Amino acid sequence: MGSIGDPSGELTQPLPSFDEFQRQTSLMTSCTLLWKELSDHFSSLEQNLQKKSEALKRKINNLDTQTKESLQILEKREVTIDGSVSIALGKVQERKEAALNTLGEEIDDADGGGEVDDAEGLLLKLLSYCTRMDAEGFWRFVTARKKDLDAVRAQMPLALAGCVDPARFVLEAISEVFPVHKRAEKSDGVNDLGWACVLMLESLIPVVIDPILGNSRLLVTPSMKERAKEIAETWKASLDQRGGIENVKTPDVHTFLQHLITFGIVKKEDVDLYRKLVVGSAWRKQMPKLAVSLGLGDKMPDMIEELISKGQQVDAVHFTFEVGLEDMFPPVPLLKAFLKDARKAADSILVDPNNSGRASHLAARKEQSALRAVIKCIEDYNLEATFPPENLKKRLEQLEKTKSEKKRPAAIPANKRTRANNGGPMPPAKAGRSTKAYVSSFPVAPAYVRSPSHAQYPTGVPTYPACAAMYGSISPPANPYAYSPEPTPPSFAGSYPVPPMNYSPYGGYGNGIAPAYYYR
Repeated sequence: MGSIGDPSGELTQPLPSFDEFQRQTSLMTSCTLLWKELSDHFSSLEQNLQKKSEALKRKINNLDTQTKESLQILEKREVTIDGSVSIALGKVQERKEAALNTLGEEIDDADGGGEVDDAEGLLLKLLSYCTRMDAEGFWRFVTARKKDLDAVRAQMPLALAGCVDPARFVLEAISEVFPVHKRAEKSDGVNDLGWACVLMLESLIPVVIDPILGNSRLLVTPSMKERAKEIAETWKASLDQRGGIENVKTPDVHTFLQHLITFGIVKKEDVDLYRKLVVGSAWRKQMPKLAVSLGLGDKMPDMIEELISKGQQVDAVHFTFEVGLEDMFPPVPLLKAFLKDARKAADSILVDPNNSGRASHLAARKEQSALRAVIKCIEDYNLEATFPPENLKKRLEQLEKTKSEKKRPAAIPANKRTRANNGGPMPPAKAGRSTKAYVSSFPVAPAYVRSPSHAQYPTGVPTYPACAAMYGSISPPANPYAYSPEPTPPSFAGSYPVPPMNYSPYGGYGNGIAPAYYYR
């Protein structure tokens, strides 16, 4: 009979321990977490790829749209070339005929072009220079009329339209001071002529724009555009002679930037230079618009922050409104910070020992300037609702009232006896009553000296008779004045008439120096 296996043999195999169970559980948990991380990672990659794919599609669509627009613009420019050229040729022919018709006329510009009575006369005078292409005479005429700047600004574009070549005419006119001064001896007055350069360059823009396409195309000949580029390079090369970007004068900067915009010769590689020039002359009211025209719109936030850090909050507000960044740079806190800085500066002036004599005047003037700038900014940008200017105006009136009161002359005391003729001190009141009293007619420091060449004399003093050389043939009167009844002083007392030049010199007379007259 066969043997039966021992059923207890199965019980001899070791059973899995609890530690092994925990190890396997931990392994499963780690695998699960790793799988989850990998799934999330691949999901994220997929999402990123999808987003980038969509962004690329949008860019491709934008590029397609821009390409179509550019092709349409090019096609339009090509189609309109003939029309623009024909219009320009017609204008040139008209200007040529007008110039030929005025060749026989004479212009008297010895004193800056003569006087004009009204706007029509001003336009005719400007046209006469433009039709003749007399750039030098045009420059003298304009620079002599800074007081009539608004009238000249209104008529200049119409006058420049009469030039055969307006771009050449303007470049020749401003060449007196731009890019460098022609005069060997520069004076401060020459630098002030930057306003005339800017005026001419601004007025040239509506004259040279394309009559069909507008600002997108300028009707400037290639030779004039190259000449404008050379002028710009010459100005940049002269920056070292002007003391660098930090020391260049604002009128020169404004002229240079306007020159670039007028002739459309802005360079992308010079953007950093333009940025520094604009920030350095940011107080000029035209700078925000010039900055946008120069392509600095994307750099505006950095420029505004730089202006704020320099304490030019008002200028920063102007730039902010120009590019619409009011939400990023709220104007009211900036204006309040500007006023706070101005008050601190005024207080520092008051405690400065170097300004002890006029500290209050300087401090008041500093605060007044800040108040006026902030009030004007509030009115320009309609900020009255968020920053009422009433308190600022009251403070400004208070400062002006204080200033006017300080300017009033001090009242002279009633018991102060002064001379009626020259303001000098009177002798003591009892000097004329005492018989032994003597008052010298020669004060130590006379307050009033009058030359005998003057015809007018103070009230109460009779006029000398006419004389030759000095008195003429008539001898001086023996007693020119009628004195009050008091004891007659010695012979040298009283005011002396000047003797003829052939008299012997006495007391400085007859030595070629005008005698001094002392009145009592």
